[in-house]
Amino acid sequence: MTDLTRYRNIGIFAHVDAGKTTTTERILKLTGKIHKIGEVHDGAATTDFMDQEQERGITIQSAATTCFWDDHRLNIIDTPGHVDFTIEVYRSLKVLDGGVGVFCGSGGVEPQSETNWRYANDSEVSRIIYINKLDRTGADFYRVVEQVRKVLGANALVMVLPIGIEEEFKGVVDLLTRKAWIWDDSGDPMNYTVEDVPADMVDQVETYREQLIEAAVEQDDEAMEKYLDGEEPDLETLKRCIRLGTINLSFFPTYCGSSFKNKGVQLVLNAVVDYLPNPTEVKPQPEVDEEGTETGEFAMVDESAPLRALAFKIMDDRYGALTFIRIYAGRIEKGSNVLNTFTGKTERIGRIVEMHADSRNDVDSAQAGDIVAVLGMKNVQTGHTLCDPRHPATLEPMVFPDPVISVAISPVDKAASEKLGVALGKMIQEDPSFRVETDQESGETIIKGMGELHLDIKVDILKRTHLVEVEVGKPQVAYRETITKQVEDVYTHKKQTGGSGQFAKIDYLIEPGEVGSGFEFISKVTGGNVPREFWPAVQKGFESSIEEGVLAGYPMQDIKVTLVDGGYHSVDSSAVAFEIAAKAAYRQTLPKASPQILEPIMKIDVFTPEDHVGDVIGDLNRRRGMIKAQEPGVSGVRVKADAPLGEMFGYIGDLRTMTSGRGQFSMEFSHYAPCPRNIADEVIKEAAERNAK
Repeated sequence: MTDLTRYRNIGIFAHVDAGKTTTTERILKLTGKIHKIGEVHDGAATTDFMDQEQERGITIQSAATTCFWDDHRLNIIDTPGHVDFTIEVYRSLKVLDGGVGVFCGSGGVEPQSETNWRYANDSEVSRIIYINKLDRTGADFYRVVEQVRKVLGANALVMVLPIGIEEEFKGVVDLLTRKAWIWDDSGDPMNYTVEDVPADMVDQVETYREQLIEAAVEQDDEAMEKYLDGEEPDLETLKRCIRLGTINLSFFPTYCGSSFKNKGVQLVLNAVVDYLPNPTEVKPQPEVDEEGTETGEFAMVDESAPLRALAFKIMDDRYGALTFIRIYAGRIEKGSNVLNTFTGKTERIGRIVEMHADSRNDVDSAQAGDIVAVLGMKNVQTGHTLCDPRHPATLEPMVFPDPVISVAISPVDKAASEKLGVALGKMIQEDPSFRVETDQESGETIIKGMGELHLDIKVDILKRTHLVEVEVGKPQVAYRETITKQVEDVYTHKKQTGGSGQFAKIDYLIEPGEVGSGFEFISKVTGGNVPREFWPAVQKGFESSIEEGVLAGYPMQDIKVTLVDGGYHSVDSSAVAFEIAAKAAYRQTLPKASPQILEPIMKIDVFTPEDHVGDVIGDLNRRRGMIKAQEPGVSGVRVKADAPLGEMFGYIGDLRTMTSGRGQFSMEFSHYAPCPRNIADEVIKEAAERNAK
């Protein structure tokens, strides 16, 4: 039996370009997993193994690897920072026990850091903070700590202080031991000395150490009493208190360094072992029933319990589909059968492998606490639960956001056409935020995703990985429709043919629903004018109709239908007749309820040098943006705004032109809002032209 107290399942997450992948490379080097460090900017990082990642210098899909430090096993997932791929961060955090939030020493808390931090809060993941790139111009450890406290509302517990800054950065002072770790300039992470605190930092170290001890002893009444009586806790007690506070999210131990220059990473690794929880110390996963309601049962981390595992990622490579799973309870053996509670089918476990980026090691079994990949699973998708067939149970599933942007793609020739369906099928399995539809009218294939970069990468993967050449249409916005007026109406469906006829009469009320309610149906029929067994048919008729609005054919949302009264015939009425009546009633009444087009509004976060703020704000105003805030920083200004997705296509190019290549921005879906009249007219006209084709 493996000692689970020596396991750490951790993720590394941050804003794009804060140095996550570089930090992961340094960890792999220090733990002896790799012997030569690969740099992100050279396209040689171990965990960035896709062509697209190496070319663009960004992480697109999370990569898993295992290494050992101080006799502890670390299962590490390096996640993407770009907003279009937050789905990867979300699903990784869902199965991890702890995380390392990396922040840039000069950029500070950037937009994507906020989103990732919010996901980690939602998943209640314990974290340590690592402020990286302190060797860069404009780096300021204390400013970033303050930002973490203000912007993220997170209690950053300072564990080390930097020695020197920017070009002068050479090491850190460990506040607990009052020792200075100083690295030389050779670039070798092992070339360091542990010395006394520099004389000019002694007072500052004592001040911060006192704050650290005060925060730590709050976790233990006995230590607190002794401290108030003037007795300082010993190192072991302090570490135990810090561990407690980290696991219950009271604070986040905060470290600093420069991964690129190989300074400070050892202390982060020590902190992972000392303060982040092992699998037995996190809240057990709740089990749910078919409706998704918690049953009160939990998947306890225990090797002897029935198997409970969650598939959190599917990856297709040259050997076939890899299903990444986190085992919460029990164990899996090669050749055994497991039940997928979503499909109700059992699957045989073929090969079990431990991953190291894109290479792997075969293992015969895995147990509670492990993160492994299984080859050859046929019908498992992200979020499915795998369990012991004799003791079925479902774990809390993952919820994925709806895509906001779509483009039409068409294969260039017959050979590409044949391969396209298979390739898209594999890509949908890998990425739950990527959807594919076929336009019934035109027969075009529509791909949908979270942003322009997301779809851009998908088309690139189609061409390179799957060798499918496609032509890409212009991006389409995922509009919605809703109604603004309440209408009471009646519809009677009568049909007489040879033999029995069809009859259904419904009196109903259609009105706008609460924002975000989707579709709501209630029946107030009394006295049996519409028998109870026909109510679901009426609901089904309306519900299946809202997929297509009456203005431009976009899905209808936030609509409430009340069945008030009606009539039936003892022979001619049937569920089918009432369903047909509801569908016809929808088409009859919706145009009377003042329908309108809704457009997706995006939350925009733009970073711009100070001298270009006016241009950026003027441009956002032209794009119908609503400026929400301006936050001056050391190296520029962050402008926060809400803007319609339809106006934001190609924005990155315009922003770079305006800011001489120095501007950056991120964008994520916020909400739907009514379209201005002229835009709505244009959307309706385009829909009519599409349908005419």
